[in-house]
Amino acid sequence: MTTAAARELRAETTIAAPPETVWSLLTDFSRMPDWSPELLTMRPLLRGGLRLGQQYVGLNRRGVVVWPTRSVVAELEPGRTVAWDTRSSGARWVWELAATADGGTHVVHRRPVPRRLTRMSGAFAGVLLGGAAGHADELEAGMATTVARLKAAVESA
Repeated sequence: MTTAAARELRAETTIAAPPETVWSLLTDFSRMPDWSPELLTMRPLLRGGLRLGQQYVGLNRRGVVVWPTRSVVAELEPGRTVAWDTRSSGARWVWELAATADGGTHVVHRRPVPRRLTRMSGAFAGVLLGGAAGHADELEAGMATTVARLKAAVESA
């Protein structure tokens, strides 16, 4: 897999609301498709709510291409960090919240690749999404959109 496709993707913003308010909206994963331009749905596969090891199935779309993903919550520090690993791609999706001095929240959304992107991910992106590096660029732009839409939703609530 190319370095360009496996680079860490990142988007961030500051939201004029305290971390607990942002966390509450962010972790209502049924709302994630309202913000993400690629995600159609994200649903838990196990009972018990948000917790380490919880699994989610996501359905994504880019143009006419639709595909499922299965993710497992790998990091969870309520009010501060949630991250899940998407097994089919090898990517980790991370949300980090930090209080700002003025009572707001600095939000960082990252997609590192802890080991490497999977061969299946590279083949899928190469054949159906126009190339892995190009899809990574689109994902990063989509992450910026997601963060901006989350900000707008929190600040208008």
